Amino acid sequence: MYQETSRELLRFIEQSPSPFHAVAFLKETLIQNGFQELPEEDRWQLKSGGRYFTTRNGSALIAFSLPEGEWNGFRIAASHSDSPSFKIKENPEMEAEGHYVKLNVERYGGMLCAPWFDRPLSVAGRVAVKEGGRVTAKLVNVDRDLLMIPNLAIHMNRQANEGYSYNAQKDLLPLYGSAAAKGTFFRVVAEAAGVREDEILGHDLFLYNRQKGTIWGAEEEFLSIGRLDDLQCAFSTLKGFLAGEKKRYGAVYCVLDNEEVGSGTRQGAASTFLKDVLMRISFSQGGGMEDYLRRIAASFLVSADNAHAVHPNYGEKADPVNRPYLNGGIVLKYSANQKYCTDGLSAAVFKDVCREAGVPFQVFTNRSDLPGGSTLGNISTSQVAVSAVDIGLPQLAMHSPYETAGTMDTVYLIRAAKKYFE
Repeated sequence: MYQETSRELLRFIEQSPSPFHAVAFLKETLIQNGFQELPEEDRWQLKSGGRYFTTRNGSALIAFSLPEGEWNGFRIAASHSDSPSFKIKENPEMEAEGHYVKLNVERYGGMLCAPWFDRPLSVAGRVAVKEGGRVTAKLVNVDRDLLMIPNLAIHMNRQANEGYSYNAQKDLLPLYGSAAAKGTFFRVVAEAAGVREDEILGHDLFLYNRQKGTIWGAEEEFLSIGRLDDLQCAFSTLKGFLAGEKKRYGAVYCVLDNEEVGSGTRQGAASTFLKDVLMRISFSQGGGMEDYLRRIAASFLVSADNAHAVHPNYGEKADPVNRPYLNGGIVLKYSANQKYCTDGLSAAVFKDVCREAGVPFQVFTNRSDLPGGSTLGNISTSQVAVSAVDIGLPQLAMHSPYETAGTMDTVYLIRAAKKYFE
């Protein structure tokens, strides 16, 4: 089962080279499972027992299921669709040395830079075109080895193995082609999008690593691919959401965008997206703001975003006693400074879910002298004041274009999410 689930996860990630592709995949999966799409601009007619979803910006999605009978409160699981990458700038082509064309890019999110070198890359995202009198988005994936960021030879950088500070404007620009390729980049993009080059009015394009995912290790206990943070949690919570009975609460599956750059966008955790949807659901069930606030007070949020496993070569970087490992189970994340929203009560609720689901759990805290990252839990609850817990699946090489996780942990989260939605 672990390998089968891992292969399904790898297929999902390989078909999701950008947040827009991930949400398109999730939409198709929900439609296949009987969910109805509700555009935000339409008037919603919600029915008891109904299954629905809506999207924002093509990169964030919220699905929900309404029970047949009386219910009070929501059970929400939230993850994010984006990962650190390089974004293609406007007018990206740059001549170099009279013989090359490279692309002008900027960093998106806090990435590990070194692993991006010397591996085949390509471009995916969306382009904006005008159709039928309105601007619309077209997904694009140039599905071939198109780019590479070549390293400088050791002979010309003798200090390369002693630590190197990368300059984003100089060191990290990908090589696109020879001088003859000048003026062809958007022609390639247009062809992949199925439009004419002169139809492209705008774009949101990102680099992605072309290396295929793999299951490996002495007993095939590990898997590696890009974008495990956070598509592994998006995948696992969706599987649990679809499998859970969802009879006692309003069940909500949420994938937000732009977590890697602070969530401060209209499709991020700091936006009103989740609150807007929950209010529309609550008002459709009768009552007004008072009833909505009562439902929120009776609700719970699981913020699912991957966690750091103890590194085999850097064990000293982990907390002395709270030390999660690959294939050791779901990780509960704590922070006294509220980088994570877990508290004693919310942790107890989720631990109880894990015990009922028969899955192991672990604990992550940063070393007290080593500040860590943040996630979408507390940002979401600043808009929707629900009790919440931050969890994740343990992984290595977080924010590398080729990350590593355990094959068993995905199954653990699917089982826990299924129990949570029951």
